[in-house]
Amino acid sequence: MQPILLNSCTRAATAEEARFRIDAPIPGRDGTRVIALDAAAATVVRRLAKRRHTATRLLAVAEDGVSADGSLSLREMDGRVSNLGSELVDADLIVMVASADADPVAAHLIADGCSSRGIMTTGVILEHGPPDGPALEALRPHARVLMVTHDDSDVAEVLSALRA
Repeated sequence: MQPILLNSCTRAATAEEARFRIDAPIPGRDGTRVIALDAAAATVVRRLAKRRHTATRLLAVAEDGVSADGSLSLREMDGRVSNLGSELVDADLIVMVASADADPVAAHLIADGCSSRGIMTTGVILEHGPPDGPALEALRPHARVLMVTHDDSDVAEVLSALRA
């Protein structure tokens, strides 16, 4: 029989140790933006919009994408148009979702905007082939955390893990 150490179980903690325990629930993030970089990724993000009821804003790169002045147009799942600059104002985490048709220019613009504001970036690549395609090339230089998956439901799991 292996002994139970005091720090290995919350029930085994002493009263002195218990006074340092935080019993309040951990709040979710209010500043998360999920941005789909292509049409296939937008389909996955649109499915998330039907299930999620958090403060996370779900967006996709708009059809017109990058304008002549270098700004990036984004579209919310309800069709409203936004731009990258306004979305980054209150953001604390950006999750870029991409598939094989990811827009590398959009990824670069998002990463630059996040870098200048100190916003963490995460990338989820939806690959249904070898994990070395254009999406990986588009996101690898720009996402501090990068996940390649074959399961579209992993996007929801990543958001849950990030408390988004």
